[in-house]
Amino acid sequence: MATWTRREALQMVGGAVASAALRSNAAAQAPVFPKGAVIRTLFKDYAPEELAGGATLFHEHLSLGQDFGDRFRAAAAAVLAAQGAPPTARPTGPPPAPPGPDPMRDVDLMTEELRSAQRDGVACIVDAGLEGSGVDLEFIRAAAKKSGVPIVKGAGFYVEPFYPQEIASMNEEQLVRALVRQADDYPAGAFGEIGSWDEISAVERTVFRAVGKAHVATNLPIFTHTGIPGKSAIEQLDILEDAGVDPKRVAIGHLGNLNDPNVYVHKTLCRRGAFVAFDRQGGNGDAAVVPLVIALLDAGFAGQVLISGDASRGYARPITAFLPKLKAAGADDETLRRITVDNSRRFLAFVPKRPRKA
Repeated sequence: MATWTRREALQMVGGAVASAALRSNAAAQAPVFPKGAVIRTLFKDYAPEELAGGATLFHEHLSLGQDFGDRFRAAAAAVLAAQGAPPTARPTGPPPAPPGPDPMRDVDLMTEELRSAQRDGVACIVDAGLEGSGVDLEFIRAAAKKSGVPIVKGAGFYVEPFYPQEIASMNEEQLVRALVRQADDYPAGAFGEIGSWDEISAVERTVFRAVGKAHVATNLPIFTHTGIPGKSAIEQLDILEDAGVDPKRVAIGHLGNLNDPNVYVHKTLCRRGAFVAFDRQGGNGDAAVVPLVIALLDAGFAGQVLISGDASRGYARPITAFLPKLKAAGADDETLRRITVDNSRRFLAFVPKRPRKA
């Protein structure tokens, strides 16, 4: 089965038409959250239990600059060329958007994208676009408000090719203050996607350390971008942990891109307590990722797998297109619901150290 119908997707993630048996089983297996934990969206702090009726997609994009794709491909090609590989040797970005009008340029179109995802079983979406990537925060706020879909906003700085110009002249403590200010002002519900581009550069290390310190000040969870082909995954966690971050508050991203058939890196991250993120799912790259996820499930790490699409439209595809492939490979319904509904809420839920800005 290539895709699920809307009804099948809703039954899987526990939406309004889910079966009574599935709801009962989900309630019995409900995750436990720390006292006072919230999931912070742009307009409201939710108790994690309030978002149990559908999937939370922890890494998507509602707004990026019109030149983002060209800049991304140019940076990717430069890295691959430096490695002596042809530009087409590895995936260089998220799945291409389908043709047609761009929802990122039209609030009404984006509103319908969000509502469509909600109808397909999505309860909450995290926007991962950061300053320097052409993000329009007011556009995101408008689409979130008009659609009524809870949107968590990520804060931070992406990767060196996309850093705002002033980052190069800022020291670590200045970066920490800038990150905390972003988190307060948006308000943000996570730091992410915080990235490195293949080998971690000196300035990217400084940003990662600053993000770690900003986490200590705010308690916001962190999700990352591991570049091409994702080999910086363990080093990213090292830097964050050295800065005082509990690995349980971190999701290491783009691990479907990593050529690691024995899932050594993935298992290492799981053993240290981090979440592992397969966040470009619902498209042509799914076939290579299914065995990686199944290997982690077989190894007992179902509680640390996150799935999303890294998309700009068609946000429900991780649910409607990727989950059926996992089910066909042997994953049961309870495990798939745990991954899409429970794990993402466990990752995002945090006990605030700073009050929400009025």
